[in-house]
Amino acid sequence: MRIKLDDIRKAEITRALMAYSSSEFDEDISEFRAEALVEFLLRQIGPSQYNQGIADAHGYLAEKLADLDVEFHEPEER
Repeated sequence: MRIKLDDIRKAEITRALMAYSSSEFDEDISEFRAEALVEFLLRQIGPSQYNQGIADAHGYLAEKLADLDVEFHEPEER
């Protein structure tokens, strides 16, 4: 699976990267280079971050499903 950003979010991140490079490294980079770097980082760290998000969501949902039995268990009369 290839991680993709919508055009608006990608442009926001590209502008933020350009501003960061300018302020932190005193080096202006072009929009083209910033966008290429965003794409590179998406390929390199995107899958691991995506997988971590899925694992976190799975753990959270498993915990909540386990709580269902405790929270909503109705004792049966015998």
